[in-house]
Amino acid sequence: MSTQQPSRSRWSSWWPPLTAIAVAVTLWWFATTVLASNDSLIREFAPQEVLPALGGLIERGVLLPDAAASMWRLLVGLSIAAVIGIPLGLLIGLNATVDRAVRPVTQFLRMISPLSWAPIAVALFGIGHRPVFFLIAAAAVWPIVINTAAGVHAIDPGHLLVARSMGATRTERLTTVILPAIRGHLQTGLRVALGIAWVVLVPAEMLGVQSGLGYQILNARDQLAYDQVMAVILVIGLLGFLLDSAAQRVLTTRRRRRQPAVAPEPIPAR
Repeated sequence: MSTQQPSRSRWSSWWPPLTAIAVAVTLWWFATTVLASNDSLIREFAPQEVLPALGGLIERGVLLPDAAASMWRLLVGLSIAAVIGIPLGLLIGLNATVDRAVRPVTQFLRMISPLSWAPIAVALFGIGHRPVFFLIAAAAVWPIVINTAAGVHAIDPGHLLVARSMGATRTERLTTVILPAIRGHLQTGLRVALGIAWVVLVPAEMLGVQSGLGYQILNARDQLAYDQVMAVILVIGLLGFLLDSAAQRVLTTRRRRRQPAVAPEPIPAR
């Protein structure tokens, strides 16, 4: 009985997503194979055409290096966004004057599509990795800034007053009170930034780079290999799903570990 209970619970948690995936694949096959005419281009996107094309890309040694190049650009762009966004969000959250001053500018800039900066990025940085880094950072920085500032605004002012009354310096208040208190908001901002950056990455890699998943889509399209185009699209979706799932699991685990500690750590009196 005890061994059957966990297996049943695991199956009950797995069968809904597996069923949804099976239905989606069936509809994909039905639309591209049954409903499409024999001379239709849609048949190139059928699963029985795409899966062999995916295997062919792997055998040619093309897919894995391109995926690695995309992941590297994603990491660099997110790092730039975090280095800029976290201090800016802290400054906005801690200084009411700065918040009022920069709010119109930040709201204006964050509503501009990151891809609209592509001509400017190419003009400034030329062809290569740097415009891709710029576009990813431009897309990912705003969720980090907004969530960091929101986390600072959500801190109980009494905690900062207690720390200040005990003689804590600004650095001690930042490291002992503010950063632990905004951890949840910061983690949410990073996860949202990850999703936006991944969406922007693929079209950004169509700006003249010679590697990456976006480049591979253009290369397959130029060869009229639409089955390979669909295969790369599947890889993009799968990698994005895995990245988001990994980020969600890491952030949820950290929050559960830190959940018992509600109050900030006491600061020793001077």
